[in-house]
Amino acid sequence: MNPEEKDLQINPVVPENVIHNTKTIADIRSLTSSIFGIAAGILGLESYSGFIFYLLGSSIVSVLMVIFIAGGKPQNYFRGTSEIWTLEVFSGSSLSSFILTWTLFFGLLRA
Repeated sequence: MNPEEKDLQINPVVPENVIHNTKTIADIRSLTSSIFGIAAGILGLESYSGFIFYLLGSSIVSVLMVIFIAGGKPQNYFRGTSEIWTLEVFSGSSLSSFILTWTLFFGLLRA
């Protein structure tokens, strides 16, 4: 028995659980991207500074998810260790939520 088979017997990966965990990340990213958009709009950030704000905020959220949700071991809950860092960061829903709320609050406060 090779080490990979032994590891799968000790820590089996259940596809339904991985799907649930991936959906949880998508929900968190969607919510936090809207919150970051509100913050960027209120702060009056424009152009690259707004996108840098989004990337820094997403990185902080990723660190918090690794610590609190995955208990420091994302490989036990997701297909790959990079999934918790990259999933839904640049997807259509999260990035568009950020941009929409950013421009909305920027426009409301500057009008």
